[in-house]
Amino acid sequence: MNRPSAYQPHLPYIAPALPSNDLLRLAIGFVLIETGYKFGLQAVDALLTSPGLAEGYYNGTTRGGLLLQLFSFGLLALAVGFVTHHLHRRPAWTLIGPPQQAWQDLRKVTWAGLMAFLVIEVAPPFYSYAEGDWNAPLLWLTTLPLAMFALLIQTGAEELLYRGYFQQQLAARFRSPLVWMVVPNLFFAAAHWNNASTTNEALDYVTWAFFFGLAASDLTARSGTIGAAIGFHLANNAFAFLFFNEAGGMDSGLALLLFPASESLLPPSAAEAPFPSWRLVQELGVMLIIWLSARIAIKR
Repeated sequence: MNRPSAYQPHLPYIAPALPSNDLLRLAIGFVLIETGYKFGLQAVDALLTSPGLAEGYYNGTTRGGLLLQLFSFGLLALAVGFVTHHLHRRPAWTLIGPPQQAWQDLRKVTWAGLMAFLVIEVAPPFYSYAEGDWNAPLLWLTTLPLAMFALLIQTGAEELLYRGYFQQQLAARFRSPLVWMVVPNLFFAAAHWNNASTTNEALDYVTWAFFFGLAASDLTARSGTIGAAIGFHLANNAFAFLFFNEAGGMDSGLALLLFPASESLLPPSAAEAPFPSWRLVQELGVMLIIWLSARIAIKR
């Protein structure tokens, strides 16, 4: 299966990976990245000597704790860059594509995605925010630039690994998008499995993550950089982390408005919703709108 003509920008993007496109090296590289990242996290954990800070770091319910959690993804980016440079003998920046275009795509898609989320939020059906509690609005506003930078580190690191390193190396080996789009995103989806959720909830999240990854891979192939994919990811995570969340939720520390836990607002049967749930269908629909917005922004 050949690449669609819309994916022609992908060819120069994957060119730096061609000299080291063997699968054994990719497998070793992926293991080294994951191992290096885990060792890095363990080192960070050792530095968190304050019990309160350590607790916030793991569950993300505090502002500082969630910021630390997001910034820790910088260790993943360093691991990806180290393996790319030393194992594949090419500069780490080749995972990004043309830097100027990548930055332009990132900015355009981030704004387009946030505007699309805003339109969706204010469009009917209308929801009541009366049951939510404002989470220190002035502090939220002053922390917003730092929070966005932390999210850029987190989303950028994940895109470097899955749509940069993994997708590039596979696309340099296989022409078929069925390989270089599907395989990295199976790993991306698996990384989003949540053992603390019910099986159906975990399946919903993993399914959503897989299709989200496909959309990010598509944007990367259309643009020839990971800038659009990072912007797509950043807009999604900014909306998910910074605006609304459940009180006490594991990633609620930076949210502006906190609502009671969903179990207190929904009937008991809602927690036993079949797979796929109606909520998953809605979220996939929203993702489709954001993906289309991103394509319009980069004119691809």
